[in-house]
Amino acid sequence: VRLVESGGGLVQPGESLRLSCTASGFTFSDYNMAWVRQAPGKKVEWLSTINNRGSESFYNPYMKDRITISRDNAKRTLYLDMNNLKIEDTAMYFCRKGLGPRAAFGSYGPDQGQGTQVTVSS
Repeated sequence: VRLVESGGGLVQPGESLRLSCTASGFTFSDYNMAWVRQAPGKKVEWLSTINNRGSESFYNPYMKDRITISRDNAKRTLYLDMNNLKIEDTAMYFCRKGLGPRAAFGSYGPDQGQGTQVTVSS
């Protein structure tokens, strides 16, 4: 399993970012996928999970108004669109491969990439 996240960067409050996660080493379209994040000194926070076909997704209630998860199975890529970024969104963002095709609230598997850093600062 190989997951490569990208798209992070330094942005100002209120701006938007699109994160990407390119997958290889497994049949991407057979698995649900998730985004999580971790800020320094804090535990992993689940953000969103999408099923294998991209037809069903679940969101962290504290984030659901500002993020959208999607996937392109032909490109083996998972996305996370984030809007109206806040300083407290500063963290390392990771995609996680699920354990099966179906998504569930709060679910994510153990496999992740190296992450992409998002820093929100004025």
